[in-house]
Amino acid sequence: MNNHLSIGVVTPMANEIKNARVFVDAVLAELSKFPFREISMFPVFDTACTDGTREMLESHSRIDSRIQVVYAPDNRCVVDAYMQGYQKALKEGCDWILEIDAGFSHDPSCIPCFLSKINDGIDVVYASRFTLGGIILNSSFRRKCISRFGGLVSNLLLGTKLGDMTSGYILYSRNALEHVLAQGVLSRGPFFQTEMKYHARNLCYAEVPITYSGASHHIGKKAMADAKFHLRRLFRHRLTSMFR
Repeated sequence: MNNHLSIGVVTPMANEIKNARVFVDAVLAELSKFPFREISMFPVFDTACTDGTREMLESHSRIDSRIQVVYAPDNRCVVDAYMQGYQKALKEGCDWILEIDAGFSHDPSCIPCFLSKINDGIDVVYASRFTLGGIILNSSFRRKCISRFGGLVSNLLLGTKLGDMTSGYILYSRNALEHVLAQGVLSRGPFFQTEMKYHARNLCYAEVPITYSGASHHIGKKAMADAKFHLRRLFRHRLTSMFR
């Protein structure tokens, strides 16, 4: 690996006071195994955090300068938090940007699998729960079906070929992330991950299997409506692009 590269980690957080510090330290420990010129971690907070997690990590950052807490009180949803984190990482000049969920639903020990792809000319490395070796723990059958079916429909309509179209835990090169964000990310729900993958469909990518462990999040009517609307929008965009 080129030791002149820098990496930034974007991880939106809310009320994670029980394990936030352990999680951040685990991520940084994995990254420290590689010869990066600079490592930065950007936990992103807004007013949804009320248990002191932000203050705890701000205190921890005075001991470990690699931690740069991002406070964005104007955020309206988790998508805004990701966007704030992406923009912060790009502003800080990171060559690679890793997004990862807090709370150990995404296992930091998988990070080396992502980083092993950097020297292969890859633009984006995606986590996959559904390719060979991928595992989902502590999630309902309904949620697994929604993720699986959503991925199949998205691939069919959007012309993508990913094994997991709805997951997070993604490593972007700087150029790839700038390209994706320049297309505009309009979804305000979990579908934004699929939207970003659509915008990156013509880039060089790899998928790595992960073990995802987390309780099923409720997917409400608002999130489903957001997904359907933007899936139709991107499908029309694809058709228009094909027949120009």
